Amino acid sequence: EVQLVESGGGLVQAGGSLRLSCAASGFTWDDYAIGWYRQAPGKAREGVSCISVKNGVTYWSDSLKGRFAISGDNAKHAAYLQMNDLKPEDTAVYYCAISSGLCPQRYYYGMKYWGEGALVTVSE
Repeated sequence: EVQLVESGGGLVQAGGSLRLSCAASGFTWDDYAIGWYRQAPGKAREGVSCISVKNGVTYWSDSLKGRFAISGDNAKHAAYLQMNDLKPEDTAVYYCAISSGLCPQRYYYGMKYWGEGALVTVSE
């Protein structure tokens, strides 16, 4: 059974940083992609970024590109999201998701398995 567990969420003041981790397990793919999504209160889920073993990083959000950075550790089947200069509008539940193969070109193409999410709250 494929499982993903996010960690590293919490409360941070505006201008601060957080690093989210996603630990994936239960699969045997050699090539896979892990994506980060977020869903703010009352808003639709949006894609942040994705990283795949074969093709590296895909940015789904140009507006977050300068503040958020995705990285991965293939040996650990893990991905990370470094979030800097956080703003109150970054408050959301952050999810990681995994699929075999490459990152979807568009975040709304979806991914196969999802974690339960990690809440990030950014205060003024």
